[in-house]
Amino acid sequence: MKTDDSINCSVRILTYRKILYILLALGVILVMFSLYYTLWNRVPSTIMVKAGVEQTLDFALPASGKLHREDAVETSGNVRKYESANGMEEVLIDFSSPVIVKANQVDTYTMKLKLFGVIPLKDVDVKVIQDVKLKPAGIPIGIYVRTSGVLVVAVGDFEGEDGQMCEPAKYVLQAGDYILEMNDEEITGKKQLIENISHSEGQEIVFKIRRDGEEFLVRAKPKANKSGEYKMGIWVRDNAQGVGTMTYIDENGGFGALGHGINDVDTGTLMELDTGTLYHTEIIGITRGRSGSPGELTGFIEYDDNNIMGSITKNTAKGIFGSCCEETIAANGYEYMPIGLKHEIEIGDAQIFCSLGDVVKIYDVEVTDIHLENDNINRGIIIKITDPELLAVTGGIVQGMFTSYNGSNNRKARKIKGFLMF
Repeated sequence: MKTDDSINCSVRILTYRKILYILLALGVILVMFSLYYTLWNRVPSTIMVKAGVEQTLDFALPASGKLHREDAVETSGNVRKYESANGMEEVLIDFSSPVIVKANQVDTYTMKLKLFGVIPLKDVDVKVIQDVKLKPAGIPIGIYVRTSGVLVVAVGDFEGEDGQMCEPAKYVLQAGDYILEMNDEEITGKKQLIENISHSEGQEIVFKIRRDGEEFLVRAKPKANKSGEYKMGIWVRDNAQGVGTMTYIDENGGFGALGHGINDVDTGTLMELDTGTLYHTEIIGITRGRSGSPGELTGFIEYDDNNIMGSITKNTAKGIFGSCCEETIAANGYEYMPIGLKHEIEIGDAQIFCSLGDVVKIYDVEVTDIHLENDNINRGIIIKITDPELLAVTGGIVQGMFTSYNGSNNRKARKIKGFLMF
């Protein structure tokens, strides 16, 4: 006959076993999730390849996927072709070993990767881009852009004629809106907008605005402040200026600069560009970077027609783009280089082109880590400044400095020389 102590002991053992099994199951799940996440990180969500160029994709991944597109694609390596039921050609790509691909024209494809051909892993976009050559620049530039319409920075209140606080634009306009028209009159600047509102005599105004890419009409009545001036209670902006660095010049005289978009300082939104101009600038100061503070370059810009370097036509999350003046192209003494793609980058020694004064110099850096899975186009590569001269002046990479990258990795007895677009 079992005693109470032996029964309690048996219960405790069973309880401990259950806990152990639960912990073991959780451990297995955690390991499997960690393994899955590691494999997920091994291949980027967007793969770029150059049109007309045979390239190797080597992700060492036990996964395969069907590449969908309408036009023919030349392939070799671990691939096979077949016709799908809907008539579109599909290409099965197996990444368990290196794959050689060659696409004939610029296009976009999609691929659903599956581990071992069964377990869904991730959707991958494959973009074929033009195989172009670019000149490194590293030139400091002054930037002036005007917005498309007038940007609403903030909406607030003010004291009216009767001493009461009023908010005419509340629930009508909001930060990030672009005012395009006022009573069917095109608005091209904040001065025009302010004057029109002040002369409204408090009559209802119909604003045409653009919000989140959509255009529509809103109505509001200005209110008079203590001085009898009619206001809407909005803060607006119609331009932006700053200093940056030109990254490259292409074979058609186009340029790319900054490596990130121009965002409004108050709203944080990407500014919608109407017109923009590049100007020569003179670097007059460098704030050294330190822990918690990235530092920056300070430049002097003279907004004069004689100082124009080019025009800005696009402001995107990837940077600003446009065309250079002939003088700017002629002043660049570098040769055109082939572009490199993100998945071609290797850890090792590299160089950057930049100017801390009047002359563009080449400085040594080291690529210490690469995150292919990082879909933020402005991140994913960790670079360490190793050049003693650059470290002495800047303390590292400072805002407005980083430009073109020329990789040279000798660790694996091969070199990648050219622009790595990331």
